[in-house]
Amino acid sequence: MAEKKSPHHDEFMKLHMFKEEYIPKLDALGIKTPKQLGEALADEERAKEIQEHLKGVGPKTIEHWEEDLKAPAEPEEKKEAAEAEEKEPEEEPEAEAKKEKEKEVEIEEEGGYEVKLKPKLSKETLEALRKRSEVDARRPEFLRQEWHRRKCLQSARWRKPVGDHSKMRQHYRYRRNVVSIGYGSPRGARHLHPSGFREVMVRNIADLDKIRPELEAARVAHQVGMRKRLQIEEKADELGIRILNRSG
Repeated sequence: MAEKKSPHHDEFMKLHMFKEEYIPKLDALGIKTPKQLGEALADEERAKEIQEHLKGVGPKTIEHWEEDLKAPAEPEEKKEAAEAEEKEPEEEPEAEAKKEKEKEVEIEEEGGYEVKLKPKLSKETLEALRKRSEVDARRPEFLRQEWHRRKCLQSARWRKPVGDHSKMRQHYRYRRNVVSIGYGSPRGARHLHPSGFREVMVRNIADLDKIRPELEAARVAHQVGMRKRLQIEEKADELGIRILNRSG
């Protein structure tokens, strides 16, 4: 017979990195609702007790729960805020467009992840990234020799054209451009993720200790299983390390 779920199951599962196995453990501590959990987290001793009782819950996760459990604004406060917005003069279309542009996220994370952590880059590196984006925009697509004759070459990796009579090797004007040094990216931006981080491959939790959060970001290897991946992501959140390919 299936075990009966708690009436507050869905509310608990909305919390950051909350696992279903935490519900009976919290129940054993006398915490049956999210409201009781928020009151318990307000007390330092109770928060430490919860952290020790729940395996895998660190200080960073506790902070996320406190933010999620904050009480919503009261109706009167919402009404006052709405009245204040009505009194404010309407902004010009140009000012509104400028604000919307500022709100846009410049970098999109893989899998639709919202960017939270950004690297601390020097002015030289930022300038190199800007130049790299310009070079990428005007760089042509490099196609293999005789790609127009053979279908298998249209998606093949680039290879230098060879042959005594190769028109592509001799740079005839009516042939495609070939890879050359002028199309390269700036040296300061090479091997950097579009966000500016330098990628570090991670296969276990111990690999996170080698990462410098202000300059490097973690990429979890594809061989890592889901259980270990979640543990790595939780530990990375505690250490303030960005995961480039999060599970969700």
